[in-house]
Amino acid sequence: MSDETTVRLGLPLLQIGQAQKEVSHNEALTLLDLAVQPVVEAVGVDTPPIAPSEGACWVVGASPSGAWSGQAHALAGWTAGGWRFVPPREGMAAWSRTDDAIARFSGRNWMIGQLSGTRLVLAGAAVVGAQQAPITSPTGGSVSDVEARATIAEILAALRSHGLIAT
Repeated sequence: MSDETTVRLGLPLLQIGQAQKEVSHNEALTLLDLAVQPVVEAVGVDTPPIAPSEGACWVVGASPSGAWSGQAHALAGWTAGGWRFVPPREGMAAWSRTDDAIARFSGRNWMIGQLSGTRLVLAGAAVVGAQQAPITSPTGGSVSDVEARATIAEILAALRSHGLIAT
């Protein structure tokens, strides 16, 4: 860790004997306001807007220009003091107003609306787990009713095992 900034977000730290400590403290609060539970206007924008509202935020694209040059993938927030940037960290998430979805930084780029995990739990019940083997298709046979019933039974068993229907 640097003596001047925090490790993860690069927030300015107060220094012993520092004059005007409120400047560093206010800068840190401004960056925290931008980084904690961010809501962005859009994701992947390369050109800064002409007349942003104070407090508005964007996720900078891969090839930024103008005031955003050198800030690829960062959160860019407009403040009374101009643009402030928070570099992205793997796992960082922001709500995208344009997409009406969560955007999450993968370590290389922002992914919009993609969720990942090992299972989905709703109201305390696991409803989707790991993918199972495919259900076999019915083949030939002289009694299609028997094959159809067997396939339907496999479908129902798969739906039950995923918690999508009750047992």
